[in-house]
Amino acid sequence: MNTAARRIPACLSFISLLVLVFAALAHAAPVLMISIDGLKPEYITQADAHGMKLPFLRTLVANGTYADGVVGIWPTNTYPSHTTLITGVWPAQHGVYNNMVFDPEQSFAGAWNWYASEIRVPTLWQVAHHAGLRTASVGWPVSVGATDVDYLIPEFWRGVSPSFSANPDDQLLIAALARPDTLVQQLKPAAGPYMNGNDTSIAGDEMKTRYTLEILRRFKPAFMTLHLSSLDESQHEHGPFSTEACADLEALDGMVARLAHQLFANNPAAVVVVVSDHGFMNISKFVNLAIPFLQAGLIQGSVNPATKSPAVSSWKAEPWTAGGMAAIMLHDPDDRATEQQVKTMLDGLAADPENGIAEILDRDAIRKRGGFPDAAFLVVLKPGYYMGSALTGSLVTPIPGHRGSHGFSPEYPEMYSSFFAIGGGIAHHRDLGVVDMRQIAPTVARILRVSMPTAKAAPLRVAP
Repeated sequence: MNTAARRIPACLSFISLLVLVFAALAHAAPVLMISIDGLKPEYITQADAHGMKLPFLRTLVANGTYADGVVGIWPTNTYPSHTTLITGVWPAQHGVYNNMVFDPEQSFAGAWNWYASEIRVPTLWQVAHHAGLRTASVGWPVSVGATDVDYLIPEFWRGVSPSFSANPDDQLLIAALARPDTLVQQLKPAAGPYMNGNDTSIAGDEMKTRYTLEILRRFKPAFMTLHLSSLDESQHEHGPFSTEACADLEALDGMVARLAHQLFANNPAAVVVVVSDHGFMNISKFVNLAIPFLQAGLIQGSVNPATKSPAVSSWKAEPWTAGGMAAIMLHDPDDRATEQQVKTMLDGLAADPENGIAEILDRDAIRKRGGFPDAAFLVVLKPGYYMGSALTGSLVTPIPGHRGSHGFSPEYPEMYSSFFAIGGGIAHHRDLGVVDMRQIAPTVARILRVSMPTAKAAPLRVAP
């Protein structure tokens, strides 16, 4: 047999393999993953008890697969949690440790972890894109510059607060960050003007919904992510299950229904996955942890000449606040004398139950929980207490009004987040119980029929 003849079976085998791969991709169900920021599963699984009118979201229980709760990550905050949702690993592995960048001298103008290049492991966007699937995303955290998203409008804003900007030029900024760079202009005639920066109101979620609908209609992505953030804002301002928060979710129910209708019109075998990043609890007291650090000389204070407010001029150890916890960072990680000084101080604070400290984790305990790998200690607060930012006054101060928040230990049931799935190949009325957030990304990867080897947790059992 000549050489050319010997090559034919190998060539045919390779072609057959390609045919099988493309056939598998052709039959993979498109997935729309919607994150409703701060959605506690009880809003849906116990809708009657809370008087909720949720005609679409209720169908996720009756006709889909769902979890009673999702145990999140350390800390239970938006940006590290959303990164776990698309990578399937803990923050210590994916590299996004907190919402905001560590800024000990407060010189970064409130910068958050916006940039996808900081994610150290493959994302669902990447594995789907590399498998030849079309990808899209609107408003997802840590997505600026995500090169594996074909149709991208990232979450980004200027200024110290993630809220609506009055600067109309911020629309131009978002358009410039989109992929392709003409995407916003293409969709604007049908979807209307996009927001200035990041609008966390229900109106902002309506804008994101309209743009997502247009992307679904025009480009029919195989995998798309969407972040809706107004429920989080309502619960921060009024607390979980408040009248305002319930009204917000009822409005979101209609948006999710419209999105699902469009997705299933594109492909009846498609799958809608509704997730959240964290739960919520009521908070009543601030713990201003920087104050004892200042008193101990671990932080040197000054006065900001522009605002006339207290500021940090230098530091040896400082809390990096994360809602219901704070990572204690050392300026010199090898400074054992300062580390011992901090430990003694923290132990003294924790001995007084009025200070609201539930536990203090050392380096080994932090490592086992997968968060803040560079921290010397992690101060975890009791339910109801919340890390404050004051540099003067009392350590513990009351929080006015009826407020809510997150960032607490994921082991608190109040911090459980959500997982719901409905559509082609999804079991009906299956209760998964309490699951691990790291299982969600490999579950979505399995639905898409793509490989995600860096996600070690087992996929959830969602098939019939």
